[in-house]
Amino acid sequence: MDEQRILAINPGSTSTKIAVYAASKLLFLKNIKHSVEDLAGFEVITDQFDFRKAVILKELKEAEIDLNKLKIIVGRGGILKPVPSGVFRINDKMKHDLIHSEKKHASNLGGLIADDIAQSLPGAQAFIADPVVVDEMHDLARITGHPLFERASIFHALNQKAVARKYAKSNDVKYEELNLIVVHLGGGISIGGHRNGKVIDVNQAIDGEGPFSPERAGTLPVGDVIAMAFSGKYTHDEMKKMVTGQGGFAAYLGTNDAYEVEQRVEKGDQKANLIHCAMTYQIGKSIGAMSTVFMGKVDQIIITGGIAYNKPFIAKLKEICDWIAPFTVYPGEDEMEALAMNGLMVLNKEIEPIEYK
Repeated sequence: MDEQRILAINPGSTSTKIAVYAASKLLFLKNIKHSVEDLAGFEVITDQFDFRKAVILKELKEAEIDLNKLKIIVGRGGILKPVPSGVFRINDKMKHDLIHSEKKHASNLGGLIADDIAQSLPGAQAFIADPVVVDEMHDLARITGHPLFERASIFHALNQKAVARKYAKSNDVKYEELNLIVVHLGGGISIGGHRNGKVIDVNQAIDGEGPFSPERAGTLPVGDVIAMAFSGKYTHDEMKKMVTGQGGFAAYLGTNDAYEVEQRVEKGDQKANLIHCAMTYQIGKSIGAMSTVFMGKVDQIIITGGIAYNKPFIAKLKEICDWIAPFTVYPGEDEMEALAMNGLMVLNKEIEPIEYK
């Protein structure tokens, strides 16, 4: 079994993470950062396919990874139609939907790159697991304020589920018996309400709900957005980029790198400090709002994602809302291990992959 290896691919808005496992043993892990300049020349996310694939193959070659030993390639799931939680085999229907998805996100590249690499290798299979469109929302959470619009479940499902289960296991309780608020802090920010093993409410983090993030504008004043859209000053694509890709830190401070902003704050940059505090403030408000979904009966607030490494940031967030429930912090992401373990279960025939339709 140790010769049958698993490659996990996780494209994020500002990075591409890759990992190679032999069964459950991690052999190689790499977090490849992409600056605003790296990605500026690509009109849409799917245009980054060749760039990101080349970077992945380059890193694997430099690490002397034998690609012929890879039997499972599992990518982060992209923006597809709503699906249940699980592992999905990549097929032509899925690839079509990833390429032509109305909402563009880097996670769409996970399945596309995984399938392309797998097709070039003998006996390799390609899958995605717990894509960002896992939908467990209750009906009340879907209502907006107009019947032409409905709230959608698009969030960091893979990592949120992974850390929620990790917390439950470490405390010898069942995930299905807990009320949790899970906060993913990365290039995008999602805040999910987990009740009895289901994410019953979550902000649609990709293009217009919740707090702003390093590269997303979050919730904006709708009337002002409409006026700007019809002002004749901006194209449709320019407006979309204001919301996703060039919003948040990128718009205010010219960088989507949260660590760079943290360093600027430490050096006394007053504008960086103001914007940084504002993001913390908005995240805290969103956690508070999610607590009402549980009528205040929250067992734990779980913080995860890359920004969770910033201890002063976490301390400020606790000041705002640790009266709601205790905090547990899992800095970084468990997504790579979660992807690989889903792939391993397929390899060991412990689960049957779902056919995407």
